Amino acid sequence: MASARFDVLGIGNAIVDVIARTDDAFLAQQKMRKGTMQLIDEARAAKLYDAMGPAVEVSGGSAANTIVGVASLGARAAFIGKVKDDELGRVFAHDIRAAGVAFATPPASAGPSTACCYVLVTPDGERTMNTYLGAAQDLHPNDIDADAITAAQIIYLEGYLWDPPRAKEAFLKAAKIAHAAERDVALTLSDAFCVDRYRLEFLELIRAGTVDLVFANERELHSLYETADFDTALNALRSDARLGVVTRSEKGCLVVTREQTQAIPASPVERLVDATGAGDLFAAGFLTGLSRGTDYRTAARLGAVVAAEVIQHLGARPETSLKALAQDNGFDL
Repeated sequence: MASARFDVLGIGNAIVDVIARTDDAFLAQQKMRKGTMQLIDEARAAKLYDAMGPAVEVSGGSAANTIVGVASLGARAAFIGKVKDDELGRVFAHDIRAAGVAFATPPASAGPSTACCYVLVTPDGERTMNTYLGAAQDLHPNDIDADAITAAQIIYLEGYLWDPPRAKEAFLKAAKIAHAAERDVALTLSDAFCVDRYRLEFLELIRAGTVDLVFANERELHSLYETADFDTALNALRSDARLGVVTRSEKGCLVVTREQTQAIPASPVERLVDATGAGDLFAAGFLTGLSRGTDYRTAARLGAVVAAEVIQHLGARPETSLKALAQDNGFDL
């Protein structure tokens, strides 16, 4: 197997987050289900933006957030995702490259505008997301750079990509190229409603070995196996997946293999401000650890440390050097 040029390459929706604080009454008024993500059209996006309070714009997208975290940890990171050649598209491209991520996907010159996610954060730190996919859903198999895929040790894919048909094809093409090059493929299930839409297809990806590692939170795991019993769902994951990681908020996470389940505690936080990006940054730590050859427990501990950083401020991107934070916590990166 050839040596890798990148430690982790992510493929996902290239989105600019528009983040505002709100309360439960506003969510009810807007008929939103707290803590979930729903897809919206351009007209709904405009109405929602008008109704929201003061907002902060920051480049986002689930896999992109993870890859920025990987770069902040000092690992070699790359990202594939589609933006339009418009103002927000240029913002996204600038931000992700400034974070140290290789990003070479050509922008679209026509078609829908760059994707936006309207993130509403309630006082308890929970986030409710409304996503206009725009140009992101036009990711095409032709956008998959085979040389970049084969040059990455781990390919990381987000479940949200399963919504647009051509992005789904791009996802499968990337996984096939990665495995032909003896690289590992990881998938995050992204959202319980995403799992509801594509449960059988996700299960087939896991059972067929199209993905080697699957990330899920408790809600997504229950949705995947259509059971309210956590142990039943966990046993099913153990049977299906080569490696699974289940995040459980303040209860930490479980690393699940066919042979054993390891429980790793969450890192302490002084104050939960915004849960946006907690799972994304946990994945950044875990994948970085994995790419550096650490054991699963150490990788999960690193994930917990960087997830704790991101939930103590607004937004899903780190506000400090994660490499320095990891070193302060005893990790040798």
